[in-house]
Amino acid sequence: MVQSKHTSVAGCARTPAFAAQRTGMTLVEVLAVVTTVACLIALLLPAVQSAREATRRTSCGNNMRNIGCALHGYLLAKRSFPVGCLEWKSGSGGSKRCLAWNVFILPWLEEQATADRLKLQKPFDDPTNAEVAATVLPVFLCPSADRKRGTVSGMGATDYGGVVGERIASPNNPEKGVLVTDRGYSPKEITDGLSKTILIAECAAEAWPDGQWINGRNLFDQAYGINATMPFWEDEMRSRHPTAAQCLAGDGSVHLIFETIEKLVLAAAFTRGKGESPGSPWSRP
Repeated sequence: MVQSKHTSVAGCARTPAFAAQRTGMTLVEVLAVVTTVACLIALLLPAVQSAREATRRTSCGNNMRNIGCALHGYLLAKRSFPVGCLEWKSGSGGSKRCLAWNVFILPWLEEQATADRLKLQKPFDDPTNAEVAATVLPVFLCPSADRKRGTVSGMGATDYGGVVGERIASPNNPEKGVLVTDRGYSPKEITDGLSKTILIAECAAEAWPDGQWINGRNLFDQAYGINATMPFWEDEMRSRHPTAAQCLAGDGSVHLIFETIEKLVLAAAFTRGKGESPGSPWSRP
């Protein structure tokens, strides 16, 4: 006969001594963990921000390359670069069209539908062009620019301006750049060389009143250094990229020019045929 072995109830109710001990973290340990995490975040945050800016700068450069391809598409079709502004006017109203260089390269930016909606025989600010002028075209916007919307006074914005010359070395009269008023230049007329001449540059440090892609006044001549801080508004090569700004040369190449560049070297790159260029501004820091 097999006898059953029973475990006493009292035996089952016994609790090991270590089970009653507390296993949570002390206040000192919590503070140590929080401090460590905060230090890691402080170390990593600048690196993350730097990586984000590098991505934005690359995207900005890609926009400029697309614009460069479009300018050369226009060049192949018309045998010259487009005018910077067709029929300049200083204010609003009137019969002068004041159409920007951006308008004429739209078909080469895969924006043929936008180009077809424009009334090119009308001024840029005519009511018949209001709807299409309000179109936001990302190719004309720098991701680093500090803007809350893609329009300026109801019109699609641009952070890239056409270069009409410079005022660092001498007055810009007549205009010394390539994208000037009512005149398109062929490559053979740009005697300083396409690779040494700036056609387009960033003007994106602040809200730009004329920074609209349809507005023929989205041009500028350089009078100060890169990213210069001024107490008044001046259309200049300025950006939100730290210590530098980007530009598009006549050969379609995109370059980052640093704030430390010599002003006379910069000025030379803003002219098409002065013969004074001692070298490209992007060849030196």
